[in-house]
Amino acid sequence: MNDLKNFFDKYKGAIIGIVIAILLLIFELDRIIMGIIIILIGMFVGNYVQHNKQDVKEKLKKFIDRM
Repeated sequence: MNDLKNFFDKYKGAIIGIVIAILLLIFELDRIIMGIIIILIGMFVGNYVQHNKQDVKEKLKKFIDRM
């Protein structure tokens, strides 16, 4: 019994992660989560481009010139 308690104490985070992953797969929430992640990535890229317009222009120009 003590070994079982030590096992759960040691791997509690992994067990919780597995349960959450199983629930996400059962309810097909992975599509919603992927959509949210794509929106967040787009938001960060847009913010970066807005604040660093000149650097982005130079990097794109160098990239196009290499091609």
